[in-house]
Amino acid sequence: MQVPIRKDLVLIGGGHSHAIVLKEFGMNPIAGVQLTLITDVSHTPYSGMLPGYVAGLYDFDACHIDLRPLAQFAQVRMIVDRAVGCNGATRQVMLQNHPPIAFDLLSIDIGSNPAAVTVPGAADYAIAVKPISQFLTRWDQLVLETTQNPERLLKVAIVGGGAGGVELAFNIQARLLNIFSQAGQPASQLELHLFHRGDRLLPERHPGVSRQVQTLLARRGVYLHLQQSVTEVKAASVHCESGLTVACDRVFWVTQAAAAPWLKASGLATDERGFILVNDRLQSISHPQIFAAGDVATMVDQARPKAGVFAVRQGKPLAENLRRAALQILQGSLYPSR
Repeated sequence: MQVPIRKDLVLIGGGHSHAIVLKEFGMNPIAGVQLTLITDVSHTPYSGMLPGYVAGLYDFDACHIDLRPLAQFAQVRMIVDRAVGCNGATRQVMLQNHPPIAFDLLSIDIGSNPAAVTVPGAADYAIAVKPISQFLTRWDQLVLETTQNPERLLKVAIVGGGAGGVELAFNIQARLLNIFSQAGQPASQLELHLFHRGDRLLPERHPGVSRQVQTLLARRGVYLHLQQSVTEVKAASVHCESGLTVACDRVFWVTQAAAAPWLKASGLATDERGFILVNDRLQSISHPQIFAAGDVATMVDQARPKAGVFAVRQGKPLAENLRRAALQILQGSLYPSR
């Protein structure tokens, strides 16, 4: 006999943590709890493999999780749409193209966005690395154009000398040089520039590591522009505060991550950058019926970098905590009914 649905657990985002939650609930469902997944993409990328994808080591299917069969396995209602708001008082999620979705328990795993770009022209001409799906579309387009026209000199710029920018520089160079080599073109067909406002790359790492990376990039022919603040991006050039101007065909923007603005606007407690503040149970410190994991969450007592590896590690604990909370709700011992 089918058990009637009594409570709703809604998951916003198909990121690393939620993929694990779907698997765990599919293996051990809770009778009477309806799961709903709201995601703006049906294929979620595994961030740890994306550098390899850029370098040409993996294809799309190898580094993406198809959420549709996973949702089917977990008997989850999947809604392909973008969340644009949340009301903790009425327990509703607002969507871009669908009516509001009610919840008794909510979990958010939507990652991060590029920080608001105030540099003139950057929003129009630069390619942000997040959202990842949009970045990959633009990257695939560049790979196709380069493959079809390998005789054309290509000038690429990367803005941001942190771990993400450095990693992207190595992988972009590897992929594009391979394309030129297969077409019988010299390595000089690619001109790669890396801009960083600081005096060394990888400022979050030991200075010795920075020196080694800078030496390696220089040996590979990458133009390093340290202590250069980009003040304007045009259709075919990058301009710096110092007066330096560099011509380029593509500009990749790899700067600090930011949270979706609707999170703070929804009344959730957030840190100074707008990420949801959670306790050690990945539970919002302001709304106990809401959980968050991955980049979108900041643990109050155990701050972690915004990196996918931590979202993966949080997946199983998140599933366990959501299970406990759902069972308590069913028993009527946690939150009042809507």
